Amino acid sequence: MDWFQSVRRIMGSGVIGAAIVACGCSTEPKTEADKSTLSAECAAAMQRFRNEDPTLQALLDKSVGWAVFPEVGKAGLIAGGSYGRGEVYEKGVKIGYCDISQATIGLQIGAQTFSELVVFLHADELEKFKTNQLEFAANLSAVALTAGAAGTADHSKGVIVFTLAKGGLMAEASVGGQQFTFKGL
Repeated sequence: MDWFQSVRRIMGSGVIGAAIVACGCSTEPKTEADKSTLSAECAAAMQRFRNEDPTLQALLDKSVGWAVFPEVGKAGLIAGGSYGRGEVYEKGVKIGYCDISQATIGLQIGAQTFSELVVFLHADELEKFKTNQLEFAANLSAVALTAGAAGTADHSKGVIVFTLAKGGLMAEASVGGQQFTFKGL
């Protein structure tokens, strides 16, 4: 077996292991300390989103709700995966916890972390999210948040996804989808 096959096997095992661990994670943090930490991280992420694009607040004010994931970790080598935990707000009031997981296959290499904000413009989309029926297919693209992005984002689908890079580097041309899980308060 050559070096590339060895690395591929190790990375594949790592991705599978990470997926198993992510599936075993509870959507709701287990302790009050973990809940407080997540709340502080979500508040800080929302502040970063607002600082990056001052027009975001007007969109949030018009929305029925949003889910914020302060840190989503993503890694891949041929096969990849990601996981993050966050909070869900309806009309500005926290209503629960959520997590996001993704599995991908295709040309990809690297690792990165990012924050993600999912804005719900219609009540039926938020309801799908709350009943764990919302999934994003590979053809939905997130908007890398920059100044003015919230004002020019495509509102036609009822859901807008924004991301802010935190660190790492990843190159990919892969297919996969995001799966969300919601747990009410």
